[in-house]
Amino acid sequence: MNLRLLLIACLLFLLPATIVARVVTGSERTPLYLPLLEGKRVALMSNHTGITGSIHTLDHLIENGVDVTTIFSPEHGFRGTASAGEHVGSSVDPETGIPIASLYDGKTRTPSQATMDSFDVLVVDIQDVGTRFYTYYITMLDLMNASARHGKQVVIFDRPNPNGMTVDGPILRPEYHSGVGRLPIPVMHGMTLGELAQMIVGEGWLDNAATLDLTVIPCEGYTHSTRYELPVPPSPNLPDMTAIYLYPSLCYFEATDVSIGRGTDRPFTIYGHPLMKGPYSFTPHNKPGAVNPPCRDRLCHGYDLSSLPHDSIIAAGINLEYLLRAYCQLKGRTSDASSKSGKASTGPFLTKFFEKLIGSPEVRRQIAASGLNASSTDKDIADVARSISRSWQGEVESFRRQRAPYLLYAE
Repeated sequence: MNLRLLLIACLLFLLPATIVARVVTGSERTPLYLPLLEGKRVALMSNHTGITGSIHTLDHLIENGVDVTTIFSPEHGFRGTASAGEHVGSSVDPETGIPIASLYDGKTRTPSQATMDSFDVLVVDIQDVGTRFYTYYITMLDLMNASARHGKQVVIFDRPNPNGMTVDGPILRPEYHSGVGRLPIPVMHGMTLGELAQMIVGEGWLDNAATLDLTVIPCEGYTHSTRYELPVPPSPNLPDMTAIYLYPSLCYFEATDVSIGRGTDRPFTIYGHPLMKGPYSFTPHNKPGAVNPPCRDRLCHGYDLSSLPHDSIIAAGINLEYLLRAYCQLKGRTSDASSKSGKASTGPFLTKFFEKLIGSPEVRRQIAASGLNASSTDKDIADVARSISRSWQGEVESFRRQRAPYLLYAE
């Protein structure tokens, strides 16, 4: 028996430090927030990721007697099935009959006066992935602004950030504010939505920040080093944890003609192009959640990253080697697989959208000045990627100090 106990103790010692007791999300901590919602009309900003136990948070609230009068839906819609950037109209939830006000319908991201008059408290319960260009936080920010203007209380049911162990990337410059970047934060901010909401208020990033009544219902059992496996894919093209960990490094391909696997069964874990060379080949097609994907119906050659160890992906932070490898192969070449039209293109490898994603003009300049070309080696590419990454580390450290007062969880 003593030998068996010793063996168990040794095994426990060898387990990663990041394994902890089950994380309890904010939505599961019912006793903390039901008193705040009692007798109030509630609007819920959520989507398919808003799960409490085995049911949707909407159903959980209703079962507990909360008067939910309005649903706000972000990009991908309330059920999370729409493609990236696809306009989603307002509708009615078929299960409850509650009206859904879409904030991604292509017309406005500001709720109407009638919608704002329909509730007293805004509840936010949605799973984010911790990058500046993932748009759920922008929807939250828009609703916080509207709530501050109309005197509404805001309650955030916090959820872990699966990339919460990493802070990396340039700070977003004001001239690149857009629908994929709204705040002066790094690409990977390492914060939960609850922490970010507190920073939004504390830093005065709202039109009427001082007037907003904000409450965050924190998670239990979570730290920023916790490896939190998402129980539900947060959007159609982030189907697993490998894609979620690679997303901060591969999203820049959205500013190129290169496919990152939209329209395949491996989105955000592969990349390629008809004119590239590489050991892996694939053909994107139209499919639910990926309408008219880049390089649609064209055979692409490139790389499969789906077997990379999670530890190495996380340790690399924002890894520009993938982008730079494609740059070396495609720079200055005519593309017969333009991502949108399928017509020939002789434009630059990176479109103007790149600055909106990366947040700074410096990275494009560094890539152009790097001297990388078709004959560059893997070592050349890695050296340039590391050099670019070092150039923004001062901003990262400054942001870490700035965000410190707003953190709810140990690092």
